[in-house]
Amino acid sequence: MSNEVAIYLCDVHILSYISQFVGYFSSPKGYIQRTYQLRSQYLNRKVRLSIYRPGVSPNQPIKLLLCLDGQDFPRMHLSEHLKSFGTSEQGLFLLVGIHAADRMREYGTADRLDYKGRGDQSRAHQDFISEELLPWLSSRYHLEENSSSRAIIGFSLGGLHAFDLAWRCSDTFGSVGVFSGALWWRSKPFLKKKPDANRIVHDYVTSTIAIPRNLRIWLMAGTKDEEEDRNSNGIIDAIDDTIQLQALLEKRGFTAPERLTYHEEEGGRHEPETWGKVLPQFLEWWLWGKGG
Repeated sequence: MSNEVAIYLCDVHILSYISQFVGYFSSPKGYIQRTYQLRSQYLNRKVRLSIYRPGVSPNQPIKLLLCLDGQDFPRMHLSEHLKSFGTSEQGLFLLVGIHAADRMREYGTADRLDYKGRGDQSRAHQDFISEELLPWLSSRYHLEENSSSRAIIGFSLGGLHAFDLAWRCSDTFGSVGVFSGALWWRSKPFLKKKPDANRIVHDYVTSTIAIPRNLRIWLMAGTKDEEEDRNSNGIIDAIDDTIQLQALLEKRGFTAPERLTYHEEEGGRHEPETWGKVLPQFLEWWLWGKGG
């Protein structure tokens, strides 16, 4: 590295800390919101980021929460829900919302496409998070380094994507939140005679040899997520897929409530407003191990 480049990087690092100190003194108890564009070689596009940092000294180490579908933060009323978490030192975390592009291509399961070939860029999206976004964040913020201080959450198809990444990379993310997850994701078309067959996540949770022992999992579904009931058992698919995954995880050794929690939101719909309402419950579970 040339001296000129080294000096430039040093200046950028210093300017970042100066900016954070200014934010600290101007808003010591709330969350400071910033928006960035990060160029990704893996995705071949600029990725928009909505970042909320607690108004504390840049020298204070903080946890990290990555959130897929950051473009939905306004509908989630995120700023209001964060107010109660901005004053507790034990609850300090950096919230990073990753804005989506083509969700049906960039979200999915990295090692297997669904039966329609969807999710073909999911591996690239997960590589963007692991290889580009996390190093960029670590260069700008004083993040706690252990996996137990890092979590990733997602909604609907983003929930499936978040689970897949956390399952494969539990040494990076110690907790995952799946809100109304698209757990119907299939390797083969729906079969009426076998309505619960070929669900990709359920299948690999059953067959994985090396279970991610340190991963904590929070599952959520709403009673009004949908109306479909493919196996005619009186339970809507969104809930059925989720509680069946919960049962499989329990068989693989995930214990409740420390490592596995399921929350069912009465009247909850498949929409950001519901997920924003439920988010504080996930945060209390992730940060302090409370409830579910």
